[in-house]
Amino acid sequence: MKFEFGGARRRLRRAMAAAVAAASLVVVAGCGLGGDDAAAVTYEDAKSSGKIKIGFANEAPWAFLGADGQLTGYAPTVARAVLKRLGINEIEGVVTDFDGLIDGVRAKNYAFVAAGMFINPKRCESSAFATPDYQVGSAFLVPEGNPRNINKFEDITRENLRIATLGGAVENGYAQSSGVPSQLIEPMAKQDDILRAVRNKDVYGAAMLDVTAAWLVKNNPDANLAVGPSFRFGNKPDVGTFNFRIGDDKFREDFNRELRALHESGEWLKLVEPFGLTKANEADPAATAEQYCTA
Repeated sequence: MKFEFGGARRRLRRAMAAAVAAASLVVVAGCGLGGDDAAAVTYEDAKSSGKIKIGFANEAPWAFLGADGQLTGYAPTVARAVLKRLGINEIEGVVTDFDGLIDGVRAKNYAFVAAGMFINPKRCESSAFATPDYQVGSAFLVPEGNPRNINKFEDITRENLRIATLGGAVENGYAQSSGVPSQLIEPMAKQDDILRAVRNKDVYGAAMLDVTAAWLVKNNPDANLAVGPSFRFGNKPDVGTFNFRIGDDKFREDFNRELRALHESGEWLKLVEPFGLTKANEADPAATAEQYCTA
């Protein structure tokens, strides 16, 4: 398999993302909770119909289709619990590439994004985030034994190795800030593409969330892959959550209220443990989206 590398390709991909967002959407009908055309893309309509559309990127363990074809993962599971408290009992998933999720919610292809997206200032320019829901570190998915000893971004430059990332994910910015040459970073559209590339040795490894890397290793035992040490980029943990259209303040406020209640009751931890998150992944209850939007 041959890849073309370089900044020009990534810039083209980003420029095309908004234009193709609607075309790339796939509605997952019958996600175990509805799936017909009555699913709403606004809070008001969802309160009336009891059905809502959510955007996700099919990235395990955050939001993905299980072996039975049902929508599952951390984000849909937590979202269902919150929405049920708001009188919305049925969800329909709309899958698109990760870097097109915000464009999709702005275009009203769905009511909000349930993909565990990190909060950062750039994304806050075009999206309204819920209260921080979880915290996590990054890690490298590498061949078993990690023969080239890739544990941080500076190691990529030292070894002159190609590393995959998820298009639109924070690891791309981390690599750039660490001075990694652009030709050594290959953003890919889907998690499956990344796993395949590492497995086939088209790239040495991949930079991703530590929870994601651990999930991939656990669920692909024959791939002979391992997870490097978790690390944090910056002086505070990365936090992820749900995100909404700018201006959907009532929806976001109601969602935040019930999301906090899940954490306070201990129910949140029970919901997310099957997807590899632990007590250590609970966000600081004092953390706010505003703090991360202005960092």
